[in-house]
Amino acid sequence: MDAKRKPHLVLVPFMAQGHMIPAVDMASLLAVAGTDVTFITTPVNAARIRPAIDRVESAGLSIRFVEINFPTAEAGLPAGLENIDLITSADQFLPFMESLSFLKKGLKLHLLEANPAPDCIIFDSLSSWAADVAQSLGLPHLIFYGPSCFFILCSILLKRSQVLDTIADDSETFVIPGLPQTIEVTKAQVERWLDGPEWEKVREEIYAADASADGVLINTFNELETWCLEILAKEKGKKVWPIGPLCLYNKDVESRATRGKASSIDTQLLLSWLDDKETGSVFYVSFGSLSRNTLLQLVEIGLGLEAAKGAPFIWVVKEAEEGSEAARWIDDFEERTKERGMVIRGWAPQAVILWHPAVGGFMTHCGWNSTLEAVSAGVPMVTWPRFGDQFLNERLVVDVLKVGVAVGAKVPTLFMKEISAEAPVKGEDVKKAVERLMGSGEEAEERRARAKEYGEKARRAMEDGGSSVENLKQIIHYATVSPKNKVKSDGYIY
Repeated sequence: MDAKRKPHLVLVPFMAQGHMIPAVDMASLLAVAGTDVTFITTPVNAARIRPAIDRVESAGLSIRFVEINFPTAEAGLPAGLENIDLITSADQFLPFMESLSFLKKGLKLHLLEANPAPDCIIFDSLSSWAADVAQSLGLPHLIFYGPSCFFILCSILLKRSQVLDTIADDSETFVIPGLPQTIEVTKAQVERWLDGPEWEKVREEIYAADASADGVLINTFNELETWCLEILAKEKGKKVWPIGPLCLYNKDVESRATRGKASSIDTQLLLSWLDDKETGSVFYVSFGSLSRNTLLQLVEIGLGLEAAKGAPFIWVVKEAEEGSEAARWIDDFEERTKERGMVIRGWAPQAVILWHPAVGGFMTHCGWNSTLEAVSAGVPMVTWPRFGDQFLNERLVVDVLKVGVAVGAKVPTLFMKEISAEAPVKGEDVKKAVERLMGSGEEAEERRARAKEYGEKARRAMEDGGSSVENLKQIIHYATVSPKNKVKSDGYIY
């Protein structure tokens, strides 16, 4: 490689909001560290992350957002369905995943014409098609895991042990084999959508891409998941670089407010409301971009928040479409609780909220982005997992890190599956969890102290000389010194 030019890294995120947001943060960090970055996306997804793109462009970062056409008609999908968040029925999920391979041609053509030529591809673990392109061009490629290291490690151990094959009852509790700490779960909580027989082709492609990768990037930090990272590196037999929390790239209110989609509330109005509250007194409730609650469940959440002693709250509600019964109920709820609560309908600037000193607790679905944001802000959590990696993330938060209280959800609400009209979590469960997290007493104080300590460690990891910043430098070095399998003086095999 010409020593006079910067390394050129190509990022290929998975087309879901929860995957694209940290990918933009990673691209920004790499650009700040001195690389040229190409960020592969599609027209619809580029429009959805427009606030983040505008922020990158205004900062003058060396990032090109390249839009590749996604042929939804060829895939048998509705026009514009270019993101998991936009799926409206369960029968669209598998065709969407299978059709991602249609992006191969566009990516390969772009990379062949790129100037400067790419040095390395970083692809999301669910964007396996990008690994095929990298291999066809002889390019080094690194896999990026969006979930926690704990979840990745547990998935490997469950697959290898085949323990799930020995359990007939989905609700039976068992211990995950091979971990240094006893972690109990049920079969239903850890079975993945990938495990179904109809997903065999997609599953094998993902496994093959994973195996072909030259190294592993994870949105976590060494001080948070130390033993998980050590075991994972041994399991993978390749270098594992924790490079997070990526959310800490955003250091000011404006960048936090535009992380992801445009906010549904005026940021200054939100900050003014928070500024009037005592330090650590506000309880924040949000369940991410994919989770949905039934009307009955919304009612139970609202009643629980209303009954919880003392805690002012912010509640993000996505399900109250204009004119719906849910919207009418939320209108009445807002009126009853207007002296102590705020309801945000739509997309909330979550990072702004969590980093405000008035916020002292967070009820979350345990998606890894939200979990890591709370950890980074030093905010303890009430955990309410729904599907995917979220039940294992709950075990990490509650049992390993000990910075959370479980609301008591036991049965997954599977993504894009029909859900019961009933409310699995009752208002009394919500009330008890909120009061336990936000209350006084030795247990609550120790939990807050641990959360604050992890927040401080997260910030140090992302400062100059911190563990994640040093790992980012190693990744750039890798892109610079390839070809593959060349042993360098630092002892790593590239």
